[in-house]
Amino acid sequence: MKKIHIPFLFSVILMGLISACSSSDDDTDDLDNGTEQTISAVEAFPSLTFTSPVDIKQSPDASNRFFVVEQQGLIKVFENAAGTSASSNFLDIRSKVTSSGETGLLGLAFHPDFATNGFFYVNYTRANPLQTVIARYKATTPSANTVDISSETILLTYNQPFSNHNGGSLEFGKDGHLYIASGDGGSSGDPQNNAQNKKSYLGKILRIDVNSTSKGNYGIPADNPFTGNTDGSLEEIYAYGLRNPWKISFDTGSDRFFAADVGQNVKEEINLITKGGNYGWKIKEGKDCYNPSSNCDATGLIEPVIDYGRSDGDVSITGGYVYRGETIKGLVGKYIYGDFVSGRIWALEVDGNQVKSNALLMKFGGAISTFGQDSKGEVYFANYRAGKIMKLAVE
Repeated sequence: MKKIHIPFLFSVILMGLISACSSSDDDTDDLDNGTEQTISAVEAFPSLTFTSPVDIKQSPDASNRFFVVEQQGLIKVFENAAGTSASSNFLDIRSKVTSSGETGLLGLAFHPDFATNGFFYVNYTRANPLQTVIARYKATTPSANTVDISSETILLTYNQPFSNHNGGSLEFGKDGHLYIASGDGGSSGDPQNNAQNKKSYLGKILRIDVNSTSKGNYGIPADNPFTGNTDGSLEEIYAYGLRNPWKISFDTGSDRFFAADVGQNVKEEINLITKGGNYGWKIKEGKDCYNPSSNCDATGLIEPVIDYGRSDGDVSITGGYVYRGETIKGLVGKYIYGDFVSGRIWALEVDGNQVKSNALLMKFGGAISTFGQDSKGEVYFANYRAGKIMKLAVE
C-alpha cells in the first residue's frame, strides 16, 4: 500500500506533513461479532461536502437534523437522510473565531432542553489575547435553521499561552451539567505544568451548571470535587492531568465517561473519567513515565484503560462513541475510536476498567478528525481532508 501524506493538525502541527504508514500486525484482536457482517465506512451524505469538519452532533429534538462544525467558525445544519442535497449555515461566527492549526471553532453541545429553550453551546478560540471561549447561543425557535450571532452569552473564558492543545469537546451528562475538555495550553511537554496545576483551567475536564447564575452566567455543581475548597483550586475542575483530550463522550447505555488524550511522542491513550481523577500528565504519558522518564511517582494517578504506541503510523488519537445502534450487532457496547494520522479505527470493549478486546475494524484512507452519534446510536466520523461525513455500515 502506498503512503499517503496527511496534514497532522491536532498533535504536532509544527512538524508539518507526516506520512501515515500502512497498518501492520499488532496486538489488536479480530472483531468477533457473532455474525457474517462485514463492517465498512460509507458516505453518509454523498451530496454534501464540508470544510475542515471537527464535530458532528444531532440535536436532542424530533427534527432529525444533523449539525457539522467547521473549524473556521461555521456550523452547518441539514436533514439526517442519505439523500440530503443541501445544508444551511446554522451559525456563522467566523468574525469572532481565530482559526489556524489547532485553533478555531472546536465543539458544540445542545442543551438537554433544547427542544423548548433553543439553547446550545460552543467552544472556540479568539485572538488578542488568545483565549478559549465557552459561549451560549439561542435559536429564535428550536426548529430554526439560522441563528443570530447577537444572541451570544459568554459563560467562561481562559487564556491560551500557545496556539496548540486547546481540547475543544463539549458534552452534556445525564446530570444536566456541561462538561468541557481543555488541553494543557500547548507548546511541548506542558512547560507551565498546567495539567497538574489545579489553579489552571488547562489540562482538565471542567464541569459547570448552565442553569445557574451563581458565578455570572453559570454555576458550580454542588458535588464538583473542589467545590468550597480553601486552597485556590478552581471549582470548575471535574478531573485533571490531561494533555490534549481530543473528544469526550458519555456512553448512553452505561453512563461511562470516555476521554481520548493525544500523547506527546510515544503513547496515545483512552481514559475512563471519574470525578476528581488525576490522569497523570505530565508525570506520565499513557502508562509510561514522562517527567521524570523513569521511576516517576505514580501515587494517586489513574492509568488509562488502554494506550498504544506509534509503530504502525498511529500518532494522534480521535475519541469516539460507544456504539448503541441496531445495524451492526457485533459493535453494540463497544467504544469506537480512531487515529487522525493513520486512519485506523478500532472497537474497544471494556469490562469495568479491564479491556476485554480491542478490535481493529478498518484502515480508512483519510484523516479522522471527529466522530458523531445519531439519536439511534449509529456512529459516524469525519474525513477532515475530504470534508466528508462517513458512517459505519455493513456490506
